[in-house]
Amino acid sequence: MFSGIIEGTGRVVEVTERETTRRVRIEATGFGGELSPGDSVAVDGACLTVTDREERTFSVDVIGTTLERTIAGTYRSGTRVNLERAMKLGARLDGHLVQGHVDGIGHLKQIVKEGEFWLMDFAVPAAVAAGTIRHGSIALNGVSLTVSELAEPDFVRVGIIPYTWEHTNLGGLGPGDPVNVEGDLIGKYVARILAARERGETEA
Repeated sequence: MFSGIIEGTGRVVEVTERETTRRVRIEATGFGGELSPGDSVAVDGACLTVTDREERTFSVDVIGTTLERTIAGTYRSGTRVNLERAMKLGARLDGHLVQGHVDGIGHLKQIVKEGEFWLMDFAVPAAVAAGTIRHGSIALNGVSLTVSELAEPDFVRVGIIPYTWEHTNLGGLGPGDPVNVEGDLIGKYVARILAARERGETEA
């Protein structure tokens, strides 16, 4: 489980195609040396397992389903990625509950500078949009954000403060660029329960 509060960014230094997986090696000067094989780490919001670690880098293996549902398939040497270690039980929750289970890929539509902050409009998967509310939470590339506006059928607007702009990879995005999207956990459960009721399903 994660909070969506990015601890730092890293850079992809190598991508290796293997028989059934893709291995991504990431340089993380902030806390890369503290990771151990088997640890969970959110890379752009996707929960991945550390498979190998060196002094300044760590590696993760990405399988087919993750490549299909996330932007990991676009990673190249030099790609900047957002990083967050798994939460410790009992730690302060500064963002919102983020599972690291990416729902799909969204795309940046436009950026508007408003004084000292930025407004960013994203097209998100329809299933995520259906469970998202104004002033609710959404995770974009693993960053916990508050939805400031909703537009039909699948647009969300978020405000980005200077700190987030500088300390995550959102500030490097341009129109058309893809992002990992994870909808609000509570919204998913509510949508599932309501859908079951509409079908006339009841608990056993």
